[in-house]
Amino acid sequence: MQYQVECTDTFGGEANYSWVRRATIEAPDNASTHTLMRRARKALGLEGVRGRVSTIGETLEFRPYGCCTVLFVTPEY
Repeated sequence: MQYQVECTDTFGGEANYSWVRRATIEAPDNASTHTLMRRARKALGLEGVRGRVSTIGETLEFRPYGCCTVLFVTPEY
């Protein structure tokens, strides 16, 4: 299954989209949240960055600690 990954800046805690970095990743249909986030961070060069992961419906949200950015991982159907 393919997933769309977007990383953007935030303003007031909300996604701002003044700049965006995008990537597409592949993962099995039954991939865990950990696996998806590891592949998404690697695709955007954020390996080793720690943060908080939340689930919003089918979308995963990753907010790195100490940065005003957010990363979204959304399945493509």
